[in-house]
Amino acid sequence: MSRRILIAGNWKMNKTSAEGAALVKEIVAGLPKGNLPEVLVCPPYLTIPAVVEAAKGSPVAVGAENVHWAASGAYTGEVSTGMLLDAGLTHVIVGHSERRQYFGETDETVNLRSKAAVEAGLVTVICVGETLTERENGETASVIDRQTRKALEGISDYSKVVIAYEPVWAIGTGKTATPDMAQEVHAQIRAILTDIYGETAAESVRILYGGSMKPANAPELLAKKDIDGGLIGGASLKAPDFLALVAAGAAV
Repeated sequence: MSRRILIAGNWKMNKTSAEGAALVKEIVAGLPKGNLPEVLVCPPYLTIPAVVEAAKGSPVAVGAENVHWAASGAYTGEVSTGMLLDAGLTHVIVGHSERRQYFGETDETVNLRSKAAVEAGLVTVICVGETLTERENGETASVIDRQTRKALEGISDYSKVVIAYEPVWAIGTGKTATPDMAQEVHAQIRAILTDIYGETAAESVRILYGGSMKPANAPELLAKKDIDGGLIGGASLKAPDFLALVAAGAAV
């Protein structure tokens, strides 16, 4: 089964509204002709209106970097699925390693957020991945198994699910995951999806690589059987770099 490549930019805490709109306009203007991969940008909350406006009428989708599981209520600082939909968003990232590391995200809260997002009709990019300590202790397979299964608990609509594998140890550490190492974990995730949803369904779910994909390593990574795109951090903040990744996705 052919899965459409997804190149997703996670801007993290970067860009003002004016800067975000300018970046999207530059991306839209530079998109290659012909068959494109799916292109997604996920800006910070406050820049979303400007970015949505800048992306209007283009192939670039806009998503959020996080979402709460409740429809409304006393959750200071949080944002609901209804608010994201009202802002014109189609996608959301859930369970990013930085949310887990700095903001107390757990397997349980990732599951709650993921369920709410999928039920709201948002394409939900669910992040999983092991730390350096877990990698060195030989715990990669067990961590990936636990995080993936827990995140998907109670989610039957796999058509809205995207999994992003983030080897946390390969982000900003100087260590790198080879394409073969990345493919090994992606294949494991595909096997977990097969166990949960069945083979046909599992073959339709996209699995992104989120371990510092750059223009230099993207073609080799995207050539792997189970790598269906990238969740891009730093390289998504400069239009030429992001467009090079889009071009790599288009070439697959």
